[in-house]
Amino acid sequence: MKYQRVLFMGTPHFAERILNTLLEENYNVVAVVTQPDKPVGRKKVLTPSEVKVCALNHNIPVLQPIKIRKEYEEVLSYKPDLIVTCAYGQIVPEVILNQCLCINVHASLLPKLRGGAPMQRAIMNGDKETGITIMQMAKGMDSGDMITKRALEITEEDTLGTLEEKLIALACEQLKDTLKDLEEGRAVFTKQNEEEATFGYVITKEEELLSFENESYDAMYDHIRALIPVPYAYGILEDGLKLKICAVRKSSLTTDKKNGEILGLVEKGVGIALDGRVLIADEVQLEGKNRNTAKEFLNGAGRKYAGTCLK
Repeated sequence: MKYQRVLFMGTPHFAERILNTLLEENYNVVAVVTQPDKPVGRKKVLTPSEVKVCALNHNIPVLQPIKIRKEYEEVLSYKPDLIVTCAYGQIVPEVILNQCLCINVHASLLPKLRGGAPMQRAIMNGDKETGITIMQMAKGMDSGDMITKRALEITEEDTLGTLEEKLIALACEQLKDTLKDLEEGRAVFTKQNEEEATFGYVITKEEELLSFENESYDAMYDHIRALIPVPYAYGILEDGLKLKICAVRKSSLTTDKKNGEILGLVEKGVGIALDGRVLIADEVQLEGKNRNTAKEFLNGAGRKYAGTCLK
């Protein structure tokens, strides 16, 4: 029998697409729980999550507890028979998990890469495969029994943005199938192997800074594309300004220049020396400036940086 009262918990773009899938499949979403509005941009404009915007557009009640472990009574008052979560951003307390069946859509092949940044970490690790796991929620972080798991290839050209869209498409179809299995009694719950567990912790501010002295060519490439389009990785120029790398690719070119040296316009991109090879940044953003193509940057404010090194 189809679930009659579904409560959804999630916050970013990925979660909004999962919420839309539930609505498209005509589930009765009785309420949505999402993170509080956050200040965004230089002017710190208080901005709602994409999930909140979607919910309000469908006249669904929205709850935004600051700390859900303390503010759970209103969630329980909706008496759901199913709770679906995806990238909510807070640990859901046991008092809610005990209310009904709670499932989570997670962007990794559990037990690998539990945590808040599985997509970024998969790319940063140089993994060739990731996927979606839908699991029953448990007290531990992403440690519950797995219900369905589907794999997806990570190509060498994937960025966080392209990989996320592929995983969203996979997750939406997988959720439909998983819900049918649950409703028709076919679902199989499989325990995770704790010995195989790894963690995809949230990216720190410190990790946005690139170290051209300490990372290999391949590791640097993976690091940069794992942070495209948010928040973008950056190097520090000789005058202390940040240079964000907004689009990157490998090349077959070699060089004898020092690591981090800006080589000027190379194959229509900003060439950067690293480990005797040339990394190509097709788009960059100088601190305080707009995002530019390599040619625009090197013909403008970036002209003076050719021959200098990123730190």
